[in-house]
Amino acid sequence: ILLAMTLILCHGLAALVRFQRSRRLLGVCYIVVKVSLLVVVEIGVFPLICGWWLDICSLEMFDASLKDRELSFKSAPGTTMFLHWLVGMVYVFYFASFILLLREVLRPGVLWFLRNLNDPDFNPVQEMIHLPIYRHLRRFILSVVVFGSIVLLMLWLPIRMIKLLLPTFLPYNVMLYSDAPVSELSLELLLLQVVLPALLEQGHTRQWLKGLVRAWTVSAGYLLDLHSYLLGEQEDNDANQPVNNNNNNNPAPGHHNNNNPAPAVGEGLHAAHQAILQQGGPVGFQPYHRPLRFPFRIIVYECFINVIQFYVFVLDLFAGRWLMSFWTGNSKIHELYTAACGLYVCWLSIRGVTVMLAWMPQGRTVIMRKVQEWTFMIFKTLVVALLVAGVIPLLLGLLFELVIVAPLRVPLDQTPLFYPWQDWALGVLHAKIIAAITLMGPQWWLKTVIEQVYANGIRNIDLQYIIRKLAAPVISVLLLSLCVPYVIAAGVVPAIRQFKRLYEHIKNDKYLVGQRLVNYERKTGRTSSVHTSNPVTD
Repeated sequence: ILLAMTLILCHGLAALVRFQRSRRLLGVCYIVVKVSLLVVVEIGVFPLICGWWLDICSLEMFDASLKDRELSFKSAPGTTMFLHWLVGMVYVFYFASFILLLREVLRPGVLWFLRNLNDPDFNPVQEMIHLPIYRHLRRFILSVVVFGSIVLLMLWLPIRMIKLLLPTFLPYNVMLYSDAPVSELSLELLLLQVVLPALLEQGHTRQWLKGLVRAWTVSAGYLLDLHSYLLGEQEDNDANQPVNNNNNNNPAPGHHNNNNPAPAVGEGLHAAHQAILQQGGPVGFQPYHRPLRFPFRIIVYECFINVIQFYVFVLDLFAGRWLMSFWTGNSKIHELYTAACGLYVCWLSIRGVTVMLAWMPQGRTVIMRKVQEWTFMIFKTLVVALLVAGVIPLLLGLLFELVIVAPLRVPLDQTPLFYPWQDWALGVLHAKIIAAITLMGPQWWLKTVIEQVYANGIRNIDLQYIIRKLAAPVISVLLLSLCVPYVIAAGVVPAIRQFKRLYEHIKNDKYLVGQRLVNYERKTGRTSSVHTSNPVTD
């Protein structure tokens, strides 16, 4: 900031004395410093604020207090700040993804206070260069208010409802710092970086989420007479072709044509922009009918959202706790396990019900044939998952543990301890990073195989191709990397030592003339000097 202020002062002085080249150079330097500061604020400060606000609003969920967070920060300030920044980045990323999905469902203009990331005219770097600082500061404050209000609405209020209606349900058993050999943080990173993105990237999951949002919006809209405001007047006929305007002001009343008119002369660029905008979902603005007591209806709608959040917080974990109790009994376990278990069981149940409802009109024969096909596909998927998501990450994590972690952590006079579960979790993260780097790199056999497997998907999974082209080569390389050093250390090196001892023994027997141990005192019950004979080399 001081550097930016100094550059502004020097730029003004250069303009005053009419040093054009110096003025231009100082202006470019100021732009570089300004963009750098804004990038730090957008990527560093803003997610950090979101992470701390999420933590503060969820203290009652984990039976914690601000004093605990203060002690944690004093004990490890760098780790605490990094974890809060990481949580804030995850929150901002998934919130932006959900906003993109909402724009495909809601009426254009409902989310007017949020940026449209699909707008081709949106260029954040260009805005950082051209817009003045006070506008960036105003946007930053607005973003903090919007994201903070959403955290209050979606997190703090449902927690208060749970504390009021179900006092014994909270707190959640979440321990980031544990003396157990298996770190809980490794599982959290695994779920956040591997499981959750893989679940959200599936087309069916996104379509289901979009369908649930649409069904909820339609039902709540008709119940509260907000259908026109949320979905538009002609949503049932052509929801994907809303009226687009050049500004966000209400157009003049009249007949609304949902088809874009043919562009006039000189409007080709505008028409192209509109076509690009429509690819990412509805944009622009569409008029709506404003019912009576509109603010009260919006407040009731937000209360309905809180009720939905209440059930999400309770039912998911309740199902997970009930299922995990058959395995662990009454012992308390990490709530991340129960949440993941309940989430996937609910997801599988909904998936099974929807599939059966889609198959029932086709008859019993078709259902049995489909069941056989899915059973065989599930068997192949399990085999592939065992190899690709089980064996390969375990070997990769064990290799990383042996090569990197153990030499740095364990002294030479101690024996390292290995935990397969933790090695597997870390191996999954390493495998994801390696796969991402492979896909970003040049074309070679591994990239081709990964792209082919991804293109086939689960329904067209080729078990023989995956084993022959992917699993077998990778497992062979990892096993060789693990076994060859062990064979050398446990087999070749001791054999070399035995040959050396044999050579010394033959040399002593053939060339050694005399041997005698002198000046040796052995301390027993009484001090005495005892001369014993022991082979030494003269």
